[in-house]
Amino acid sequence: MDVNLRKLLKKPIKAVTVGIYKLLLPLFHSDKKMIVFDSSIGLNYTGSPRAVYERMVELGLDKEYKCIWFFQKGKAPENLPGHAKTVRYGRIRYLYYMSKAGLWLFDARQPKFIKKRKDQHYIQTWHGTPLKKLALDMDNVTMAGSSNIETYKKNFRENAKTWDFLIAQNDYSASIFRRCFDFKKEMLLTGYPRNDVLFRKNNPTDINLLKKELGLPLDKIIILYAPTWRDDEYDATGKYEFRPKLDFPKMKEALEGEYVMAVKYHYLVGEKIDWTGFEGFVYPFTAQAEISSLYLVSDLMITDYSSVMFDYSLLHRHMYFYAYDLDKYRDSIRGFYFNFLEDIPGPVSQNTDELIHDLHLTDVLFEEKYGERERLWYEKFHTYEHGNASDSIIKLFGDLSK
Repeated sequence: MDVNLRKLLKKPIKAVTVGIYKLLLPLFHSDKKMIVFDSSIGLNYTGSPRAVYERMVELGLDKEYKCIWFFQKGKAPENLPGHAKTVRYGRIRYLYYMSKAGLWLFDARQPKFIKKRKDQHYIQTWHGTPLKKLALDMDNVTMAGSSNIETYKKNFRENAKTWDFLIAQNDYSASIFRRCFDFKKEMLLTGYPRNDVLFRKNNPTDINLLKKELGLPLDKIIILYAPTWRDDEYDATGKYEFRPKLDFPKMKEALEGEYVMAVKYHYLVGEKIDWTGFEGFVYPFTAQAEISSLYLVSDLMITDYSSVMFDYSLLHRHMYFYAYDLDKYRDSIRGFYFNFLEDIPGPVSQNTDELIHDLHLTDVLFEEKYGERERLWYEKFHTYEHGNASDSIIKLFGDLSK
């Protein structure tokens, strides 16, 4: 469909959708044993909602509760475990189940027209400890579809008011979330359910099984490259693009033989990358891949400003920070909550040659330069991570559904 025609049709379709939802909402009382889930607004089957749901399946609770998963077109997994029903995100049945379900579990904001009755409970898992300024703390907005910072903040504040519970990984996050989301309800200091697997499967047997499932070699050093998205890098349709200033031919020339790279895009990046010529060295993974599995199989990670830096550090493995646009990102796009260069637990490089040099640091030299930072980082950001966050959320389900 032509882009202009799609934009023209969008407003009346949205108006009809909102109208249907408003009609449905007063018709139902909530079903206390019905739970709706989605991850990344229906784009993926990943993250904390997945972790909680699969723990419920392990415990047989998917038979006790009516579990509904929302997915956008083509995004539902082929073999969803357990007894969940899958529903197309944003369609009539989505509106019905949002009206009916007593329990909501999401890791991103729902559309702003969605309202919640008092007999419904919304648990917002969120999706990372913040380095980048968020929501009401932001000084400007350069994201696709957003241009006015005050409108953006108003919409965010109103959306956060629908949350009854918000998960935090540590006290640092809890303090920021209170302020940047203007969140006044209950903070759940449980750690992230999505990280439970990093406690359960961080062993050679499970790691080798995951490598085989993901099609990764067993005899190479695996580098995970997981950059964040850039607010200002998107195409005419508003889809975010993957434009890393990393010289992959140079990386291949310097590292091929001993290393391979697992490249993971952020879930907001919608384009496909042509990796012709990098077969056997670059293993690309789309937004639908579960990032925790890639954490486990990788021996080290390269990132930039992504919150993956917090979760990955649970594994006590080295991290490298390819921050080629540090000044622009920090000063013009987002801004940071702490001093990136002084606090980050690994080397920061601004071009490919520097990164390759840093990757060849010996363990002894890395420990000498960054060991103390790694220890302080772990103490600060993993206060509540013990591998049982999913169980805590499931217990909350039980308390709320009585």
